[in-house]
Amino acid sequence: MNHIVYYTTGILLLSVVVLVLLERKYPYTKGLSLFREGFWVDLVWYTFIQSYFLKILIFDYIILPVDRAWHLSALHLVTGWPLWVQVVFFLITHDLYIYWFHRWQHHSKIMWRTHEAHHSNTEVDWLAGSRSHSLEILINQTIEFSPIILLGANPLVVPIKALIDAVWGMYIHSNINVRSGKLQYVINGPEMHQWHHANAREVFYANFSTKFALWDWLFGTAYLPDKKPDTFGLPYAYPKDYFVQHAHAVKRISEQDLLQHKLFNKYYHLRPGLIKWLGKR
Repeated sequence: MNHIVYYTTGILLLSVVVLVLLERKYPYTKGLSLFREGFWVDLVWYTFIQSYFLKILIFDYIILPVDRAWHLSALHLVTGWPLWVQVVFFLITHDLYIYWFHRWQHHSKIMWRTHEAHHSNTEVDWLAGSRSHSLEILINQTIEFSPIILLGANPLVVPIKALIDAVWGMYIHSNINVRSGKLQYVINGPEMHQWHHANAREVFYANFSTKFALWDWLFGTAYLPDKKPDTFGLPYAYPKDYFVQHAHAVKRISEQDLLQHKLFNKYYHLRPGLIKWLGKR
């Protein structure tokens, strides 16, 4: 099992390198900086810290206790299936769920609070997809990985599917000028998902698919014009700090007002100041 983690980690890192190089060579939005605004918040807080603690919470304190209480994995409902069939089955079923959950988030004022952080980046690249409210990740990944474990799937399904999720998520958000042709009717890519992150009213209720664009075309929510968006992000001000973004989902907070407080102002400028100091050193 440890070996598969090494392999998936290596493939993930290689994918990052390839996507970054393609973004530099064939940019969807020209002039986008490698370290665009919000890059370090997305990388440090959302990608590393949040993901680490949510993984422990989801697997060790939700899924495994449920399995110990009900012994569902002992039924081995999918154990006899070939590994590739298990992977494909969980990919398709979870992706269909994500389509409808994502669509609900855009149609519900309450659920939108758990999703707006994901749309707050004004510059979209391979890392932008990592910005997702912790409650949104908690719900989706619990629903994603619970069936894999509780149905008795091969343990390799978890790291394999996690790798596919991560690479595909980076790909559809990547700043790459892709032209997939008819494949875009089945497989989702930056062509449609870049539009989903546009600050444009016509796509607020469109392009909800993650891996398979088929769902958008099948359920009438596809939007793919012969032009590119003018701007990305939200049509209203949104906090830049990780913790304020989470608090903002519960109660609307003005980050500019918070900056008037001396203690918060020091905390807010701590990281930029540290980076600047390290640069001088």
